[in-house]
Amino acid sequence: MRAPLAAGVAIGFGLLVLAGYIVPPGFPGHDLLNDVRSILVGWAAILAGVAALVGILNLFQTHLGRLTAKKNPDYYSLIVVVGFLATVGYGVYERYTTPSDPQFGQAVLAVQVPVETALMGMLAVTLTFASVRLFQRRKGLLAGVFIISALFFLLLGSGLLAPLREVAVLSSLLDLAARLPVAGGRGSLIGIALGSLTAGLRVLLGADRPYSG
Repeated sequence: MRAPLAAGVAIGFGLLVLAGYIVPPGFPGHDLLNDVRSILVGWAAILAGVAALVGILNLFQTHLGRLTAKKNPDYYSLIVVVGFLATVGYGVYERYTTPSDPQFGQAVLAVQVPVETALMGMLAVTLTFASVRLFQRRKGLLAGVFIISALFFLLLGSGLLAPLREVAVLSSLLDLAARLPVAGGRGSLIGIALGSLTAGLRVLLGADRPYSG
């Protein structure tokens, strides 16, 4: 086994955190396990925050390098650099002057929400073209149902079918159809949870060792 010490530490800490969630209150050692679990989860949160900070700084350094390149500089990176510096500067200023002022959060949301909306629009268009290509390559009942469903829910979400809600029967049917994506979202969340659980169990059992390099 490569890096047995790292594997033992990861498996041991993982079992301690898992025991902190499983052991019921009143069981001998529950308070100690709960304290250890809280400490380890806090350390993990700190490491995750540091990793995110390193990723952000790496992104900033990459765009700064593109901007200052001697050959074919990418001037679009100037938007990222200026936006990064402005966000960090404004956040630090708000943090040490008026911590309870919601203007910083509103400024971030004013940029984040349009970006997320644009990404969702690109995703919708990409899925539509992917469904069309799927129908071209594999013609059949399932492919036809998939592309029709994708187009229908795109129209439903865009509000183009709103005039049909004036009819009582159609309004009830549209309300029922609007609830179907919620079931799909819950299924996706269940799949993500099962995938995360499987990945965690593989790390605890030593089958996967991402920490060994």
